[in-house]
Amino acid sequence: MEYSHSDAELLDQPIGYWAWAAHSAVVDHIRAGLAEFGISQPQYWIMNQVRSGRNGRTREEITEILKGYLDAGATLGPEFDALFDKGLVSIDDEQRLWTTAEGEAVYQRCVERQDALKGVRHDGVTDAEYLTTLKVLQRMIHNVGGEAWHE
Repeated sequence: MEYSHSDAELLDQPIGYWAWAAHSAVVDHIRAGLAEFGISQPQYWIMNQVRSGRNGRTREEITEILKGYLDAGATLGPEFDALFDKGLVSIDDEQRLWTTAEGEAVYQRCVERQDALKGVRHDGVTDAEYLTTLKVLQRMIHNVGGEAWHE
């Protein structure tokens, strides 16, 4: 791969710009892959949380878990509703959510697609480089008093 600048010039490049550019490119890549199954990224997150709750989870529990994901927490209502409308998630008498048989099938296709997309994103990137990148980003977030967490 040819880089945008020499190593010396890269040291003067703004991290904010490159973090934003990486975010935009990666999120667009993920969302395009999920859209092929009629699923938005927040809907995928919801389905993942529904499936990971042994006794189901409520909308409120899932919203609390996802509130920091790309600032989506406050806007998840329509995403839940879309999953109900598509018949991918159901709700029981205790207000706990469950994937339907169709929802499980769609979710599994999305997982397979996510694995393939991750392979594309990580092409030419070693595990050591990926680990270093995440640690550097987390350190920079910490250095400026920010908070970030991902399950």
